Amino acid sequence: MQSRANAKKKTTTKSKPAAAEQPLPTVPELIVRKREGGRLTAREIQHLIEGFTAGTVADYQMSALAMAVLLRGMDPDEIVALTLAMRDSGLVVDTSDIPETKVDKHSTGGVGDKVSLCLAPMVAACGVAVPMVSGRGLGHTGGTLDKLEAIPGFSVSMSTEQFVAQVRDIGCALIGQTADIAPADKRLYALRDVTGTVESIPLITASILSKKLAEGIDGLVLDVKVGRGAFMKSLPDARALATSLVRVGGLAGKKVTAILTRMDAPLGRTIGNALETAEAFEILHGRGPKDLLEITLVLGAEMLRLGGVAKTNAQARRMLEACIADGSAAAKMREIVRAQGGDPRTVDEPDRLPRASQVIDVHAPKTGWVLGIDALELGLTGVAIGAGRTRADQAVDPAVGIVIKKHVAEKVKKGEALAELHLASGVDPDPIAKRVAAAWTIGTHKPRPKRAVLDLIRSA
Repeated sequence: MQSRANAKKKTTTKSKPAAAEQPLPTVPELIVRKREGGRLTAREIQHLIEGFTAGTVADYQMSALAMAVLLRGMDPDEIVALTLAMRDSGLVVDTSDIPETKVDKHSTGGVGDKVSLCLAPMVAACGVAVPMVSGRGLGHTGGTLDKLEAIPGFSVSMSTEQFVAQVRDIGCALIGQTADIAPADKRLYALRDVTGTVESIPLITASILSKKLAEGIDGLVLDVKVGRGAFMKSLPDARALATSLVRVGGLAGKKVTAILTRMDAPLGRTIGNALETAEAFEILHGRGPKDLLEITLVLGAEMLRLGGVAKTNAQARRMLEACIADGSAAAKMREIVRAQGGDPRTVDEPDRLPRASQVIDVHAPKTGWVLGIDALELGLTGVAIGAGRTRADQAVDPAVGIVIKKHVAEKVKKGEALAELHLASGVDPDPIAKRVAAAWTIGTHKPRPKRAVLDLIRSA
């Protein structure tokens, strides 16, 4: 704001008074207009979000508007206005004193998706700052915060000042959404979750981007999952969401790339918080599943390109591979864990992570090739045994989960272990084992490999 001392002196020249702004329509009028397929102005959208945040627009009114948006959609200008209004409902983090380019990554959610835990330290080790605000698991998909909290002592809570200082000092911080970052989104998401309006692409776009833009980032890479284990089941739907995210992010002045990746089978070989954390650390040491490494390198290369430290994706990929080989990626993760109160020894010694009291094999019913693994069914099973939650207020058991012993396109003999169940004491493993075994499809011929990366969409 301009100070009084610097304000221009008033002149005696008479001028026409500025035209008064037209009074805004009432909230019911705006809901009806959107219900009938009309568009809302940026001023009207800002008024709605400000009122919702202040409590003058009731939850039931915002729920009605969300349903109207689900049914009628929004044009790009409306989505930008909604995104910025939700961003500005709280604090926008000032990261101007961090000299490096700041790039974050967001996944739309999948089963076994532990990419953030290995990606963030790799990218930070290559010279791009990563201010990452993540979420918890809800439904059949896991959450980054729950995986991080499997590390003894690790805290995902810090003040905004601490967040900025850690990113400035060590290049990365991994935290949860604070109460003052996009509070309108947090409230609206809770309403959407119980009113059947989660699937709206305009509302998803605004929800994701309002939080990310509030972090003070320069660029964003989005991992839009596609398939049975993902939120978006079909490629056209996923491409529509990715296009919306990239377009709106670009209109908001950010460099954005969306990468569409396959999520029919689980990513990697683990489902469950401590198990997935250990697997992500394996990637930092040059081990771990090839599919997890490939997705991490694809996303990381794009982050380095947006961050300006690599001109091409090939150069960026070499940088990421080098930071694994020379140990700097693992060293960066130890630094992050130590800074956030966790035990840095877990990065090198995964046995220090929580371990389940029961480990039970699930046996193959016949000999053949694994044609497919139902990611959705295994994700739901993970929730049922305590690795996930169906309500935001539920706790998770960090030790429980599923280890995949035979993945897609691998041969298995009758009686061999398809999977390993990690269960809490006292849990009857038999019904769980039957449910897990049913998620495998076994056939007589080796299936053709499927591409992990389905599409890439960049802002202009």
